[in-house]
Order: sequence, then C-alpha cells, then structure tokens
Amino acid sequence: MRSLEYKMKLTDEQKAILEHSKGETLAKVMESLVRYGELFGATEMVPISSKYNHLVTSFGLKALGPVYELMDKLLEAGAPSGQKFSVDPKPLDPNVPSSFAQDAIFKFFMYSRQKDYEKQLMQLGLLSDNAFTCTCYMDEVGNKPGYGEVLSWSESSAVVYANSVLGARCNRNSGIIDLMGSVIGYVPKFGLLTDEGRKADWIIEVKTTKKPEAQLLGSAIGMKVMEDVPYVKGLDQWLGTELDDEACTYLKDFGAATASNGAVGLYHIDKLTPEAVKFGEDLINPGAKTYVIDDAELERVYREYPVIWKNKNAQPKLCFMGCPHMSLQQLKDWTDKVEESLKKNGVEKVTVPTVFTAAPDVLEAFAKTPYADRLKATGVITSYICPLMYMNNPLSEKMPVITSSNKLRTYTSARYYTDEEILEQITAPGRSSGRKILLGRITGAVPAFHKLPNPLPRGIRKGGR
Repeated sequence: MRSLEYKMKLTDEQKAILEHSKGETLAKVMESLVRYGELFGATEMVPISSKYNHLVTSFGLKALGPVYELMDKLLEAGAPSGQKFSVDPKPLDPNVPSSFAQDAIFKFFMYSRQKDYEKQLMQLGLLSDNAFTCTCYMDEVGNKPGYGEVLSWSESSAVVYANSVLGARCNRNSGIIDLMGSVIGYVPKFGLLTDEGRKADWIIEVKTTKKPEAQLLGSAIGMKVMEDVPYVKGLDQWLGTELDDEACTYLKDFGAATASNGAVGLYHIDKLTPEAVKFGEDLINPGAKTYVIDDAELERVYREYPVIWKNKNAQPKLCFMGCPHMSLQQLKDWTDKVEESLKKNGVEKVTVPTVFTAAPDVLEAFAKTPYADRLKATGVITSYICPLMYMNNPLSEKMPVITSSNKLRTYTSARYYTDEEILEQITAPGRSSGRKILLGRITGAVPAFHKLPNPLPRGIRKGGR
C-alpha cells in the first residue's frame, strides 16, 4: 500500500514503513493509524515522547479473539511495543466476594482467556506483574508522563488525568489503537495533541457553599459539556493553588467522572492545573458558554440519576470504593473514617461487604504501614480488581451494589452515593441507617436486566472505559 494514496503528510521513515520496510504486519499497523488519523482530520504523524504507554484492554474475554490474533502476529513479526506499558486492572480477584455461580460465569463464559492474554502482555512489554491499574500515574506505579509529552494511552480516566493534571498530550484513544501507536512510535496529530484542540469551549463557575463532591461535580460537568474542554473557575478556593496529594486525588476522581459521564479528555482548573497556571484565561475560546454550578444544581444532578435496581429499596449486598483505583493517602484516610464511624455506631466491623481497590504497587506500599492491619480489622477487603469488570457479570449486575464512583454508576447497575452516605451505610448498626438513606433517595426508570451474559462488558459496548 503506497503512502501517496493518503492525504496525510508523512516522513520518509513513515512512508517506508507503509511500503513494508519493516514487514507486512507493521505496514498494516501504520496504515491503520494513518486511516484513523485522517478520519479526525490529522495532517501528520508525530513521535511519541513518553517513556511508557498505558493500555486499556486488561481482560481476557473469550469474545476478543481478534485481539489475541493481533498480539500473536505482532510477536511473530518481532514487533513488541516500542515502550514498556502498564494496563488496566485485572477483572478477577479471589479475595472479592462472589458466589459459585458468579465464579463459573467469570471463568467459563467471560474471562476464560485471562491467563493466556496476560502472557501475551508480558511478551509485548508489560512493565511488571504489578502493572495492572487504571491509575498508572501514581508514584508507586511509576508511569507518570511529563508536561508536554505526547502519549498513545487509552483508558478515559488515565487520559484525562494525564492531559489535565500532568499537562501531557493524548487523545481519547480506543483499545488496540493505544498499542499500535506504541509499536510504531507515532500517533496522528489532531484534537488534544494540538494547541487549538486544548482551548476551552466552556467556562464552569463553581459557586457551592462547601467543597463539592469530586465525583458529583465531575458528573455534572461531563453531562453538560460532553466532549468539549471546560475551564473551571472557583474550585481553587477548595483545592488551593498547589497540586499536592490532596488536590491530585480530588482531580483523579473528578476527572474520571467528567470522562465517563461525558467524554471529557481535558479540563483546566483556574490557578491550579499546569496549563491554566501558565496561560490563564487565554485558554478560553471566544464565545465560550457558561455553566454555573451551585448547591441546588448539584442536588438536581444527583436526584436525576436513574436507579436501576429491580428492588429500589433493597439492602446493599456489596460496596465498591476505588473506580478509578484509590491512592495510598485515600486508603489511609478511609481507614480513619471507617474506624471512627464504627466506634461512633458501636459496631466492630463493616455491616456491608466492602471492597477498597487500588493498584497492586499501592497496596504493597499500604501493607507496609500500620493502617493495613487496622483496615483489615474493620472487615474491609482490599483488592487490585476492576470493579467494572466484576459488575459486568449478569449475576453481579442483579446485585444491589453501592459505590461513590460515578464511573461505576454509569457503566453498571451499581448505585451512586456520596462518600458520607457510603460511610454511613457500611458502618450502620443492622444497616438501619443505610436503609433510611435508600428509602429517602428518589428513583428512576428500571430497565429489564439481561438474562444472558453480554458479548462484551458494558463499558466496552459504550465505546471504552
């Protein structure tokens, strides 16, 4: 396939790859990237400058046969990833509560190719056995790109964090496109890789009377602006003007909600995020629309969430915290919160089975602190699992599961509550307090549950995580 058939301006090296200088497999990979870029108006390919990549496809679904075939072809062609990479969380963990029937569906109908796929990932360039997380940018994991670096990442929550909090440059790539860019070493330049594509079309004015819940604020913004870039004013009064651990943790959860409840790939926080500090309101396009968020608006957004439990007043049977994965400081802070709430309520252990998820490397660091034994004593389970992948089991889907993750709420049947409400429910004596909250929240339409396993997880059916 000759490069002259393409409108995109290509270098001699890129043309040579298209013309099979590195073999047929890499020629097809380059052709796929060129065609992908031209669909979005890219006029050239630019080199990836980050040290590591991040891939979204971490689950060995039987239905993903073409993915495994592509992996084999890359390995046969001697074309492993040009970068080491991390990948999204594993879909299974024996420490997470599940029934015999759930396990059978996981093993035989859903993730039957998991072990084989993990071997392929290792051969292609996985950073380590521990590099399974959606928060690869945590210090403990080590995949943190620098300001201005060009990436070939996927995973919506990681991409929006890299763009916004770190100032790197990456489009919202799909699975496999992320790997192709890493293999070739180039990505098409369009969208968030350009200066113009990083300008804001929305001004968000935060006028709440207290620090807004990160997941709720992100949800409101995501649903309003969709794929546009928002410039957020007023949030610095709650987060300050330094990107310390507290601010980064908040923005991790905030960004994940903007990306999943909408399609945000980049946001700017006035006086806080790197490009907002450097360029200020010059980042705002002329004619940008304004969205004011106050207490009443956040309450409206919360109350309009649909509740898709078959029995809306059911007692929760499982709680997931950590979608995206929790930080080390979050694990410590939540240990204090759970202990204090249990003591206040005269309860020894959590009254709803509760799972806190974090990156394997973060969990290892946590295990070295005195907090680990304290949290274990409360009955809370720690895991490296992807809650979304767990929830896509049709039997899990029918369970009344609660979470403070707006991403998990969006892609699954899990029901969203604020952090404060989650804490009240999981530590309530006899769960009476939790029941009171459940009855007090408004409800929405209840769609029919699927009777058979879906061919792909819900997050993939919606265009990725």
